[in-house]
Amino acid sequence: MKYYLIAGEASGDLHGANLMKALKEIDPDAVFRFWGGDKMLAQGGTLVKHYKDLAFMGFWEVVKHLRTIFKNLSFCKEDIRAFEPDVIIYIDYPGFNMRIAQWAKQEGYINHYYISPQIWAWKENRIHKIKRDIHQLYCILPFEKEYYEKKHRHAVQYVGNPLVEVVAAALAEKEDFIGENNLDDKRPIVALLPGSRKQEILKMMPVFLDVATHFPKYQFVVAAAPGLDLSWYNQFSLAENITIVSGATYPLLKHAEAALVTSGTATLETALFGVPQMVCYKSSWISFAIAKRIIRLSYVSLVNLILDQKVVEELLQDECNVDRIKKELSILFTPEKRKQIKNDYTRLRTQLGEVSASRTTALQIVQSIQD
Repeated sequence: MKYYLIAGEASGDLHGANLMKALKEIDPDAVFRFWGGDKMLAQGGTLVKHYKDLAFMGFWEVVKHLRTIFKNLSFCKEDIRAFEPDVIIYIDYPGFNMRIAQWAKQEGYINHYYISPQIWAWKENRIHKIKRDIHQLYCILPFEKEYYEKKHRHAVQYVGNPLVEVVAAALAEKEDFIGENNLDDKRPIVALLPGSRKQEILKMMPVFLDVATHFPKYQFVVAAAPGLDLSWYNQFSLAENITIVSGATYPLLKHAEAALVTSGTATLETALFGVPQMVCYKSSWISFAIAKRIIRLSYVSLVNLILDQKVVEELLQDECNVDRIKKELSILFTPEKRKQIKNDYTRLRTQLGEVSASRTTALQIVQSIQD
């Protein structure tokens, strides 16, 4: 069968690749055409557009790139029509994907959505388009099934969280992260995860690098974003105790004592590795002002959202400053705080379950087409 997948971010590339791998195991004749990244490309098929050319963060940034976005929408429709897939699989990235899904439904294509739009956070009115345009919706956060089915009377499938299987596989791998990156094997490591998009990295890196200079007994290691050349980071001045690594986020988290993380998928990944963390986030002032008006959430990190309590500290916008991060990071190093966070992480893993999200989703997609 022919599968057309659309992922617009690094996390979507990761989950898309694992889904493709599972689809190939169930359907050995699978043919893929997709928007994604290097991980999806490694599974075979044809990469149409790389996510690094698609990722625009924040309201103002999207407005500035509207012409490019509309061109991509038109191109995507033409490409789907030429490929004639048996099913279109949308992976997160709702601003773009929901527009394609509306057109695709009208054209008679089958639409499956993996990693459902987070309408519980904002744009709740998207539920009407989901009901109209999506044939099957797959959720990866445990509270989403109840949200859709009780509040909106819409049947969905909770397939488990794909990061559970991804992190489990990474923990089983052996590597010499310290030696390969010429790190000090005595000083504890603090992981710095400043984001995957250029806009957010430019906001967060100066703050993170300044914080690092105040903790000389630790070595701070920056995880370079997938899709960005390591040379792009040359614009930042690094102190003696700061290193940047590329393509090694998971090995870094396996060895980290603590982490400063920009909100997003990385907060959940860090928790699954058992690393005490602090969530830090800044955006343009206009994007943040708009977000405050329309997003109805008590928390921004997935860890706190899933457990419905403040497990990890969240420092946003003005609170995300060097002095405040220094204070909270010092607390994060204390045995009492580390024990409390790790106990909460255990509850988190229990809630997520141990189901293989990729294989569960792939089975349902293939069975629905065959039926």
